[in-house]
Order: sequence, then structure tokens, then C-alpha cells
Amino acid sequence: MIERIRVVGFDDLTDSQGGRFDVAGHRIALFRIDDSVYAIGDRCSHAEASLAEGELFDFGVECPRHGSEFDVRTGKPGALPATQAVAAYRIEVEDGQVYIHIEPGESELS
Repeated sequence: MIERIRVVGFDDLTDSQGGRFDVAGHRIALFRIDDSVYAIGDRCSHAEASLAEGELFDFGVECPRHGSEFDVRTGKPGALPATQAVAAYRIEVEDGQVYIHIEPGESELS
């Protein structure tokens, strides 16, 4: 069952940078772009590097390990070597707080 979970205050996110958060057993990369926040799985589908540590270009984040690029809105890869998408999550910003809609699962936090 999908739950709505508070992750962080909106003002605690740095514009045009990623941040890693552990939520309900999932590693999540959050990206603030202007007044919007996007959430994708934090592990690159090619080499399991942290996408939150990657450089953001428009709506694409570049994996710091091999340069694959993922769309922060959809999780889809836009550049090789990655060919598999990462999860994308629904986000809401309400009263200055960022909430994620996520299904709690077995921990993938290692």
C-alpha cells in the first residue's frame, strides 16, 4: 500500500543539486529545480553509483561513475551505458514540506 511520507523541508533542499534520503527502505535521490522537487531511485541502474551525487543539467542528472544520464522526472536513461530506468516517485510540496508517495518495501539500503 502506497504511503505519503514527509521527507524534508523544501527550504532545506539546495536548488539544482541532489540529496540522498532513506525513506521506507528505499534510497531516494531528491532534486530541487526552481519551485519543483523530483524523486528517483538513488542507484544508477548501470553501476549502482549514487545519482544524488551526480551533476544536474536541466532535468537530467549525470551518474558520477560512468556518465549515464537519467531524467529526474521519469527515471528514464538518456545516455549510455545505462539502458534500464530507475524508479520515479510522486512528490508533493505542502506547507513548506516535501512528501513522497512510496510503497514501503524490503530494505534496499546497503
